[in-house]
Amino acid sequence: MRIGSMLLTKEYFTKGYKDWLKELIEYKYFISLSIMIFVIATFIDYYSGSYVTNKAQTEHVPDLILDHIRAVDLSVLYVYGYIILFTAILLFTIFFHVRTLHVVISQFSLLIMLRAVFTILTHLETPPDAIAVAFPWKFQVLSFQNDMFFSGHTAIPFLGFLMIKKPVRYFFLCGSFIMGAVVLLMHIHYSIDVFAAFFMTYGSYKIGNLFVRRAERYIRN
Repeated sequence: MRIGSMLLTKEYFTKGYKDWLKELIEYKYFISLSIMIFVIATFIDYYSGSYVTNKAQTEHVPDLILDHIRAVDLSVLYVYGYIILFTAILLFTIFFHVRTLHVVISQFSLLIMLRAVFTILTHLETPPDAIAVAFPWKFQVLSFQNDMFFSGHTAIPFLGFLMIKKPVRYFFLCGSFIMGAVVLLMHIHYSIDVFAAFFMTYGSYKIGNLFVRRAERYIRN
């Protein structure tokens, strides 16, 4: 009973807030740098997406899975499921492990830039029967056509699974599988885009860890 009452005391929450604020201040330079990198990654993603949307693409290619399933409209899950998963990763890190916030943002940035590079190297056109989707608010600016390889909807939540070491990580793993199934059912991505996303994300995660550790040592010294 004493433990339960202690958890609800003002002192407990005050101490938690002070510890959180202390960590935030301690890592403020790392976080600021990671946000700058994220802004750069967003611009790279925008110009990459614009390039593949406007460039003349190759013909549609057959797909072993898509050729045998009918396109299903799962737009709500495609849009809001993705936004919820992405936001949940950031909020969990901010509130419960803020000392790794710069790592999470940096890993996101590297994955976005890696996907942008592979997107402009893979000139595949969106499947002809893909379900058209409109993102809300300003998110539509970052919605493109023909940005096939690899699936960001699959990669982002899987990256959350790799980065977060708490049991909640399995929520993001399930989210990655669900998003992969959604983009296939909607015929928005080819099968290779979804299956390869897991391998590409894992490689990006390992490279990101290497860069982050070296950057931290350089800045601290």
